[in-house]
Amino acid sequence: MLNRKDPVREEHRTFSPGFHSKGSVGQTRRLLSLKESATLLGVSTVSVRRFIWAGRLPVVRLTRKIQVELRDLERLIDAAKDRLP
Repeated sequence: MLNRKDPVREEHRTFSPGFHSKGSVGQTRRLLSLKESATLLGVSTVSVRRFIWAGRLPVVRLTRKIQVELRDLERLIDAAKDRLP
């Protein structure tokens, strides 16, 4: 068995926090899956679903797949920051 990378899996690597996931044309992706969103926030996918159900995180549904816009994740993080006087 040869040690070759599967091109399909290589193209669909999991999202790594601290790095913007790149699209095929080298642009930053705007939409993230629930799993990628959870990884970015450092929570479980169930927690992301709870944010959605509570109305704290809007979703995008272009197909049956639920996706989250990166800007909305940033807004959620900003809203959760403790601001001390």
